[in-house]
Amino acid sequence: MPSQAAQALEKAIRALGGTWDTRRSVTALRDAGLGDGDQTAQEKRARKALRDLATAHVIVKVDPDSATYRLAPEQ
Repeated sequence: MPSQAAQALEKAIRALGGTWDTRRSVTALRDAGLGDGDQTAQEKRARKALRDLATAHVIVKVDPDSATYRLAPEQ
């Protein structure tokens, strides 16, 4: 079962579209009420949620050299 952060982030990504990086993910998670901890903790939570969604094939990396993602195409 995906984490609460991954679920909230997936909802935001599906609603808003576009590209997603750590910074945008932190903002979305904070808006969803998951902004606990200092900036480092929030960034760590966001990166973990992004990785979880990529593993679940919800999002794909835009560039292999950066942590920037977009919604995966429908299969």
